[in-house]
Amino acid sequence: MHSFALYSLPAFALLLGACSAPDGAAATAGAQAPKAAEAPFATTEVASFDEPWAMSFLPDGHLLVTEKSGQLKLVGIDGRVGSVSGVPAVAYGGQGGLGDVVAHPAFAQNGWVYLSYAEADDSGDQGAVVARARLAIASNGDGRLSDLAVLWRQQPKMSGRHYGHRIAFGQDGKLWISSGDRQHFEPAQDMSGNLGKILRLNDDGTLPDDNPFASQGGVAAQVWSLGHRNPLGLAFDGDGRPWVAEMGPAGGDEFNLVLRGRNYGWPLVSNGDHYDGRKIPDHSTAPQYEAPKISWTPVIAPGDLSIYTGAEFPAWQGDAFVAGLASEALVRIEFDGDNAREAARYAMGKRIRAVEQGPKGELWLLEDGAGGRLLKLSDPSAKEAATDASAG
Repeated sequence: MHSFALYSLPAFALLLGACSAPDGAAATAGAQAPKAAEAPFATTEVASFDEPWAMSFLPDGHLLVTEKSGQLKLVGIDGRVGSVSGVPAVAYGGQGGLGDVVAHPAFAQNGWVYLSYAEADDSGDQGAVVARARLAIASNGDGRLSDLAVLWRQQPKMSGRHYGHRIAFGQDGKLWISSGDRQHFEPAQDMSGNLGKILRLNDDGTLPDDNPFASQGGVAAQVWSLGHRNPLGLAFDGDGRPWVAEMGPAGGDEFNLVLRGRNYGWPLVSNGDHYDGRKIPDHSTAPQYEAPKISWTPVIAPGDLSIYTGAEFPAWQGDAFVAGLASEALVRIEFDGDNAREAARYAMGKRIRAVEQGPKGELWLLEDGAGGRLLKLSDPSAKEAATDASAG
């Protein structure tokens, strides 16, 4: 088990306090972005939404889609879009609102779905929460949540962006949560709170006794790793290892293998710099912190992450896909053991908020913003064969 000293960073925080720019903004001048590859897939528009943020397939093929203002939508197998009632009130604005949605691995038996969203306290400060509820689907294609209970909260609540609040289930059956630094930098190194961390919980929100900092008790017992900025992609490879894609400042977006108890260095090190041009020491200057497996400058602005296991694109089995916001692209990543590299970048012409594998092995994307489309990416040869068969 690795342990790390806690850092007192008041002067450093004051120095950083003036640095502010929206995530997904263009990075400062740097290496040219790779040329986009020709898209090796057919794209079909299925539906559109108002500021969609996340999606999750159910075992029967229904698709849940969150809209940031607080709506939960249910896409039927026929493409009809229904609404789900019983969604909790959310603190909507800026980067806050309704976030991720994930079905429990045993959803077919227990009906649990998990939601992340921003909530405010009486002072107006905000933080992400994760709740679970039971989903029932009516014959008309709408749904209803019941028995909703909050399982986890960001601590402390504060102003700012960088909620993170991606949620995923690992092969270990545990509930994993990415928690951003809320744009306050120093909380990522402060173990008295859970900001700027990757968390690991039991599916009911209780604490596993084998977490790396379990013996410290309190909030620290939730923590799997620390020193993260704004992790917006969280997924597991075939060996059950968690990976995150996270936004850097001006440059230095990261793709990280998340190791037990490790410190990823934010805000003490980064391969990017502050938005006002001031330098941050690179990871190479401080080997005690885990360095990213991939670092992007200019940024891609990762919004989501999925690791592909389907049969629709057999050559891509085991590859990762990152939804690119500022890059308006789908980024494909290949693995080599503990290492990774960008293999291709497919221009989509819109900010891509989410990427998910469908039950038949297709890739599904959500565009960002008002009118964001739900797109299905499929093997073009299969589509051509079906067209030829119908024409004949």
